[in-house]
Amino acid sequence: MAKSTITTSALGLSDSSTDGTVMASGPVVTKKKVTPRVKKATTKLPPNPFVQEILDLANKQRKIDDRIEVLKEYRNDALTAVLIWNFDESILSVVPDGEVPYEKNDVPIGTDHTTLRREWKNLYNFVKGGNDTLSSIRRETMFIQMLEGLHPDEAEILCLVKDKILARKYPKLNQEIVAQAFPDIKWGDRAAQ
Repeated sequence: MAKSTITTSALGLSDSSTDGTVMASGPVVTKKKVTPRVKKATTKLPPNPFVQEILDLANKQRKIDDRIEVLKEYRNDALTAVLIWNFDESILSVVPDGEVPYEKNDVPIGTDHTTLRREWKNLYNFVKGGNDTLSSIRRETMFIQMLEGLHPDEAEILCLVKDKILARKYPKLNQEIVAQAFPDIKWGDRAAQ
């Protein structure tokens, strides 16, 4: 009697085994490794970030809740002072509107700059009711000196804030988002009559 040999290739089976035994029948199915989607976390900022870094990060967020969380996480007095000055309609700037003629401080970041974190206490000099004893020339000189000492990005923010046009650079930030992030801020009735 003759033995017949049936091979896996004759049957159209393949299991990719090298020892010749058939483990499964049917076409070879390769499983794809599925990686679950991970929610992208917001980028962490260094300790004591510049106001510009906080606003940049908040403006990059797609969801309103994420923008609010960034503002809450990095809240500081300089940030709140800048946001109040920009969004509170009762605060009036006494520095002239428009472009400010100052020399940008072009030294590398972190070397010869002051920051809004240090200078925010002097911002009262530039709003109505803050320091009315200053002459307009002295006030403008102080403002220019402050801008020249700040990092250029923070100086730009201060120039936008004095004209209440911060939304031109950060269109995703508005008073409603700031009010949700900082519910303790009381809006209105700030300017001296």
